[in-house]
Amino acid sequence: MASKLYHKLLVLAICLQCASAGIAETVSPQRQEELVYLLRQDCGSCHGMTLKGGLGPSLLPDALEGKPDEYLRQVIAKGVPETAMPPWENILRPEEIDFLLEYLTRPADTPELNP
Repeated sequence: MASKLYHKLLVLAICLQCASAGIAETVSPQRQEELVYLLRQDCGSCHGMTLKGGLGPSLLPDALEGKPDEYLRQVIAKGVPETAMPPWENILRPEEIDFLLEYLTRPADTPELNP
């Protein structure tokens, strides 16, 4: 009985630690590189290869400033009906969408993950 309780408390402690560790730590470095590549190639095909805009709007930090994270998550996950913006929720996990948001909204002087 004490062993089961200890196990449950240990799992809870690990979950809490993971939840407070930050998004970048929940997405492996390899997957982060893949997501940045996806952003540059797939998203860049509409938002411009430098993400300054094209068919779709700019995805640079100054263009996203003031837009609530939940709104941006919704746009990525669900897409925008009657536009070229597709939903990504069946391809990207929520923590991957959060990683992309962190990546897109970081200060402009932050080094690139994949220059």
